[in-house]
Amino acid sequence: MSNTSSNASHAADQPSDTDSLQRSIVINAPRERVWRALSNAEEFGAWFGADLSGQTFVPGQRNRGLFNLPGCENLYFDAVIEHIQPPDEMSMHWHPYSIDTSVDYSGEIPTLVSFSLKDAPGNATLLTVVESGFDKVPAHRRRKAFEMNSNGWEKQLQNIARYASN
Repeated sequence: MSNTSSNASHAADQPSDTDSLQRSIVINAPRERVWRALSNAEEFGAWFGADLSGQTFVPGQRNRGLFNLPGCENLYFDAVIEHIQPPDEMSMHWHPYSIDTSVDYSGEIPTLVSFSLKDAPGNATLLTVVESGFDKVPAHRRRKAFEMNSNGWEKQLQNIARYASN
């Protein structure tokens, strides 16, 4: 089960309708299990498709590892953990759709990815991910980054649901 929404505003000083995206899924697993899959760096890497072996998620710390997904072998998962509040919330900053290995994305303002967990009926868990800050991505790649991450979060939520349910 997934849900799609975006922030909409018409005021010039407000975020655009493509500044943030939100996806949710009900996972047939207890919150503690989903929290571990989300907040343990090695487990996160297992379902997300990145080698985060030996790493831990700590606020203010950068986590980096090669993706192990077909077609992404030369790309890195690269994020800085912002906030961890067990077993409810975790957030990180990263550069969305940073797939051009010849580009230095460090000069760009990263987006913020926030994960939140809530109990759902039947000992299940509602996981919601919100990625915001696309309006600050350089204009020449903003739309593509939004579209690719919009689709990407749909797939990643399915991945964590499969992973945490086993």
